[in-house]
This record gives sequence, structure tokens and C-alpha cells, in this order.
Amino acid sequence: TGQFSAVDGLITGEENMLLMADLHHLPKREGRRVAAELLERFDLVDAAKKPASTYSGGMKRRLDIAMTLVGSPRIIFLDEPTTGLDPRARHNMWGIIRELVTDGVTVFLTTQYLDEADELADRIAVLNDGKIAAEGSAEELKRLIPGGHIRLRFTDPDAYQNAALSLREAHRDDEALALQIPSAGSQRELRSILDWLDSVGIEADELTVHTPDLDDVFFALTGGAGVPTQPNQPKEEAR
Repeated sequence: TGQFSAVDGLITGEENMLLMADLHHLPKREGRRVAAELLERFDLVDAAKKPASTYSGGMKRRLDIAMTLVGSPRIIFLDEPTTGLDPRARHNMWGIIRELVTDGVTVFLTTQYLDEADELADRIAVLNDGKIAAEGSAEELKRLIPGGHIRLRFTDPDAYQNAALSLREAHRDDEALALQIPSAGSQRELRSILDWLDSVGIEADELTVHTPDLDDVFFALTGGAGVPTQPNQPKEEAR
């Protein structure tokens, strides 16, 4: 299933499905049954008799994948399936992809939306200049790079100065009255900082925890920063 929908806009959604059934050499009766089931599964029954050119982007995407499933493939390649879709259609497509995986289909997905990869993929390969820069689960990739921190922001300049003098490892932002403390974001580290603030009588007005996300991983891998090691390969290949 390519980046752009390969449906024929001059014929109806149902006719697109029947065309695929013919290309797979399904008997007429079997082809009609499969087409009807897939049109219902992808919520296209009401639009089945309408020309595909009248479909929205999300509807064309659903029809495109429904056509792909006519032959009951065990492996599907999806090239940027949510490009150009609105948020609702995008989340609907995520649901469809999850259903395919639940049904035992292996999905190879290319995407430029890293939150999409984080949400859907069991294993991720990051490409840089046409080569795999890193590979692993989302959590394994996030552990490759530093950058996690806890940010304390103050409104009282005196409280900020006292905290900054005591937390010498913290990065100072004097303009924002904020301290950035290197941290992996664990519960133990967070509790330790809160306990310390209580013990010295300093009150931070805002505390936020930042852990590296796939955007951070991508920038580190493709911006020349490099990473220390490759993630361990999983024992089993996950769908």
C-alpha cells in the first residue's frame, strides 16, 4: 500500500474491491463475499456505490487497505499511511493497523511521524542517509541517548538562588529562575529531589520531568551526535 492511495476514482468503492478480487482470480461469488465483508469492516458500506473520487482522504486510505486485504496477505507494507489525514482519520488508521497485527498480519510501516512509530511499532529502525542508524524497541532506542532531566522553576528569586547553590550539578536558567537536573526520570530520583526540597525548606513552584522521546533519538542519530551502543536485539522478532 503506497504513500498515495491507488484506488481508481472513476469507479465505485465496491467496483475497486471487485477488481482486486478478479486480479486475485477469486471466483465471482467468493469475490463478492470478500468485498462485502471488507467494505463492512472498514465502514465503507454506505459509500460503496459512490465513485471513489468523491471519497475523503481517510475513506480512500481505508479503501486502499481494504483492497490490499482481498488476497489475505500475511505481510503488508504501509508507506506513510497517515500522511495528509486529519487527527480523527489518523487515529482511525492506527486502530486499523492494530487490528491487522492482532489478526496475525506482519506490518512493515514507514512513517515520518515519530509519535506514530512510538505508538504502533514493536521494533523500530531509524534511517539516516539510506542506512539503518539504530534498531530496537522504542524504549531501547530512548535509552541510547542522554538528555533526561527534572526541571524546577521558582518565582521567588531567593529560593531559586538557595536551590542553585545547593544543587551545583544543575544547569541554571537565571532568566526563567529554573534549574535543570540531569535525571533518568525514575521514581526514586524524583522522590529524592522532593525529599531534599522539604528537608531544606525550599519550595519549587513547578516541577516537570523530561525523558528522551523518539524525536530526541532521531536528532541525536541524524545530527552527528552519535550514540554509545546499539540496543540489544530482542530474542524474538515481534510483529
